[in-house]
Amino acid sequence: MTMELDLVPAGLGHALEELPLVDHHVHGVSSHDLSRMAFEELITESDRPVPDWMTQFDSQLGFAILRHCAPVLGLEPFCTPEEYLARRARLGAGEVNRLLLGASGIGHFLVETGYRGEELLGPSGMAEAGGVPADEVVRLESVAEQVAASGCSAASFAERFGEALWERTRTARGLKTIAAYRCGLDFDPAPPSAEEVVAAAGRWLEGGGGRLTDPVLVRHLIWAGLERGLPLQFHIGLGDPEVDLRRASPLLLRGLIELAEPTGVPLLLLHCYPYQREAGFLAQAYPHVFFDVGLGVSYTGARSAAVVAESLEVAPFAKILFSSDAFGAAELHHLGALLWRRAMARVLGGFVAEEEWSLTQAVRVATMVGVENARRVYGLG
Repeated sequence: MTMELDLVPAGLGHALEELPLVDHHVHGVSSHDLSRMAFEELITESDRPVPDWMTQFDSQLGFAILRHCAPVLGLEPFCTPEEYLARRARLGAGEVNRLLLGASGIGHFLVETGYRGEELLGPSGMAEAGGVPADEVVRLESVAEQVAASGCSAASFAERFGEALWERTRTARGLKTIAAYRCGLDFDPAPPSAEEVVAAAGRWLEGGGGRLTDPVLVRHLIWAGLERGLPLQFHIGLGDPEVDLRRASPLLLRGLIELAEPTGVPLLLLHCYPYQREAGFLAQAYPHVFFDVGLGVSYTGARSAAVVAESLEVAPFAKILFSSDAFGAAELHHLGALLWRRAMARVLGGFVAEEEWSLTQAVRVATMVGVENARRVYGLG
């Protein structure tokens, strides 16, 4: 990637290009060749079929793929979707993954394995494909659903879940909850009583277990996660239609944030779009709250600098992290990094050009957000 803009000081552009980014929230890539339909389903957050009168390539993300990923695969920028997909098919999934992950400049992956993990490369596979370290982030709801599927009583659920969580996280770097999807973030923030957990587990297990949506059990998982002590990630904002965006604002977590503060466990608000300003407020107000704008950067494409600029408005710079939240298509891993570097170059470069920041300050902040904050929060050394 070349920082071609006049506003970007050479020292800042070079520093951003060289950063070995820590992608603190990411999913694996697919190791299978993808049909056009399968590929287009991976470049949208919609879970509906793509109408036959349109293509997902006609979007900010689609245009970004044709502009920035095509050259990595040996094509001219702005090629057609047909040319791009034909080239992708000729290279094969393994080579596409190697090229795009390698070109991303990501130096460490923290891979969340709870969603369709059997279809994607796990941490070891991502480490091999990307040639860099990769560690796991464990999804709380997935552990609970596995416990239920293995067979347990309502009375034993809490104990069985606690044992399974500690076993699953022996080498994990973090935990994640998708409470925003399962019950919304406007839940009672207090830990439920043991009696409430048994009653809720009874209702869930009598219904056959499966997908966990009971707010009482979701609260129990979160508080068990806080007791485990690993950094805890929360899905915020943008997602597929299953999430009620009105109930996915980080401001709804304020009660939990305050109750959890004595634990000292870092709370990570993920991607946050369109609530990045609200997340910035929470990160400023509470010492244990951090956030990123990962998925929002990829999906806003040519407008991603605006999203990154808003993330830098009020939050202390030690509280902001980089992530891609990429899933399935290696293009999303590559673009998550490239568009973030470009956006930071434009935004921070503008501050330097306007003589509001020094070049040294800009480079230091880029390094903090891209690498150092995640290494500190997750204990990566």
